[in-house]
Amino acid sequence: MAIARALKRKRVSPSDSVSKARGFEAAGHNGYLSQASEWNLEQEYEQKSRKRKKERESTRLPIKTAEGRVERLASPVNEEQEKEDGSFGSSDGEASAVEEENQVEEKTVEVPIRQQIIEAKEELARIGTLLSEDPEEHIGGFKKLADIGASPNLTIKTLALATQLAIYKDVIPDYRIRPLGDTDGSEKLSKDVRKLRAFEQALVGNYQNYVKELAKCAKTSNETPSEAAASVATVAISCACTLLLAVPHFNFRGDLIKILVDKLAGKRIDGDFTKCLETLEQLFREDDDGDPSLDGVSQLTKMMKARDYRIEETVLNTFLHLRLLSELSSRGSQNRIDRSTSETTDGKKPKFKKEFRTKKQRKMLKERKVVEKEFQEADAIASHKERERLQSETLKLVFVTYFRILKARTPNLTGAVLEGLAKFAHLINQDFFGDLLEALKDIISSTSSTSSEPLSNTPTPTPTPSPSSNLDPETQDNPPNDAQKSSLRNSLLATTTAFALLSGQDIARSSATSLNLDLTFFTAHTYRSLHAYALNPDIELSSKSRLRLPDPHHNNLTSPTTSSNTTNRIINQKTPSVLLLRALAAILIPRPTPPLRVAAFAKQLHTCCLHLPEKSAQATIQLLHQVLKVHGRKIAGLWNTEERKGDGVFDGLRGDVEGSNPFAGTVWEGELLRCHYSPKVREGVRGVERLVGELNK
Repeated sequence: MAIARALKRKRVSPSDSVSKARGFEAAGHNGYLSQASEWNLEQEYEQKSRKRKKERESTRLPIKTAEGRVERLASPVNEEQEKEDGSFGSSDGEASAVEEENQVEEKTVEVPIRQQIIEAKEELARIGTLLSEDPEEHIGGFKKLADIGASPNLTIKTLALATQLAIYKDVIPDYRIRPLGDTDGSEKLSKDVRKLRAFEQALVGNYQNYVKELAKCAKTSNETPSEAAASVATVAISCACTLLLAVPHFNFRGDLIKILVDKLAGKRIDGDFTKCLETLEQLFREDDDGDPSLDGVSQLTKMMKARDYRIEETVLNTFLHLRLLSELSSRGSQNRIDRSTSETTDGKKPKFKKEFRTKKQRKMLKERKVVEKEFQEADAIASHKERERLQSETLKLVFVTYFRILKARTPNLTGAVLEGLAKFAHLINQDFFGDLLEALKDIISSTSSTSSEPLSNTPTPTPTPSPSSNLDPETQDNPPNDAQKSSLRNSLLATTTAFALLSGQDIARSSATSLNLDLTFFTAHTYRSLHAYALNPDIELSSKSRLRLPDPHHNNLTSPTTSSNTTNRIINQKTPSVLLLRALAAILIPRPTPPLRVAAFAKQLHTCCLHLPEKSAQATIQLLHQVLKVHGRKIAGLWNTEERKGDGVFDGLRGDVEGSNPFAGTVWEGELLRCHYSPKVREGVRGVERLVGELNK
């Protein structure tokens, strides 16, 4: 078959329209090239974001192929994730636009405060549950709680402080965590020990930050903040008090005590002040080691000295709750053996089930008991000496504070100092007896000179202050009657302290002459004041009693708040009747007492019973009953007119005890006391007369 020949096509010239179009295209191409030469392509590339594909590390194990080669396989990649990572389509302008839109939405949408509090409660509950279950696995929870507590919302801050208190009370161990040294990091430790050490260090660090936050929040309590800030300060002080009582052995105890002492140094007496006071008193009472008490007393004494002892009397009275060598000064009985309650049950020995042991087991048990006993004795000796040393340091600080206050003659603290000296008199060194007795004599002389009549029933007129007179507000708040009451209390406390100094010393009982203590001044002052004490209408009322209304004619007692504050300044619980009976017992009960002194006091006390209230009269007659048991044969002649030993007349108003001639009189007051309105007083008088009759037989 023959091949056909291709036909030649005739070239046709383009039309005018086509040529024009091609001319336009050529012109546009030339314009594009001229414009492209002006573009800065490198700058545009430089401004583009550099999003590179992240190289994923292979987590798969290497394999061995059939040929014997070891190969590492690449980890599989999700297509969607690869597209997201490799996509380069989103420009920087779009990303920034999205971020700006999100910021605008966050600014416009504000969460309500109520919703914030609810969310904070839920978060605090969740973190607290995790920390309570396993604190070592969730150490970061402490930091999260602190971050929530840094909220500007005071309600959320209060909730965070309370939550951290509950968590730390449960998590804190029963031992003190020591700081790590330089050589601790180079030691080889097991995994469990490293984990425990990391937890302890994290706990101590976060706990320190929490205590600092409590101190920062509690500072506003002494100022005049808003109600919300005051509530936060109250919660902070309450948390500090609870932590101090719950974990007094743990770190940063001194910082917690400083929070309480700073509050006690303020002038405002409110609920927080009382809370801090009660916490320190409970801490002193429950202290078995002596270290917490030493910290508290040292900070209190520093605060008092810095304020020049211008403090409330209640702060100084916290020293009365100290356990200063109380366990060491106790003596065993010579008549009986003290046994623990576990050793005997109703007088019978408890029965134990005998356990069978081989000879070898009995020998090992015996050796183990001997070793344990030696360890216990060594620990007891060490703890005993350490406690004695700490309590001695505490006692030194207390006595230094007492002597400085006596030297400074601070009027509102004299009663508290004397009561403290009377309580710890058996612990005072004998070298200080002379100076201390001179100070007590000066106190009694000053009180007797200021009020020649200790308590008179005649009302004293209140002077009207002139406008130009600049008086101390504290002296204006105290009426004259209150000053007389405090002087009466101070004189009784000084007498009690003087006799407690002598009776509390063992050496004084064996060789009283070597001490050369003359207490006749205190005895004579008590004897001269018996009639005034008997006529005192408030002898059975303490300074905290509210049975007496304030004077309506006094200028500065117009508001009930000022009257309550002035009556709260002196908080000694003991009434003048109790203090007087304690002083009389110290004067009359000891055996080496002269008969003239015992007889003079017995005659005067019968006269005072005619004027004393019912309870005081009962207590006085009971004291006379005890005196007759000790010195009955010396003064039995006072109840019998035929056995009078002296000549002349009894002078009850004479200041000299021995010069009053008591044996020249008789106890005729007993006939009147038989007709007393109180049956208990009548029965007490009959008991005294029966005892005298038995002695005369």
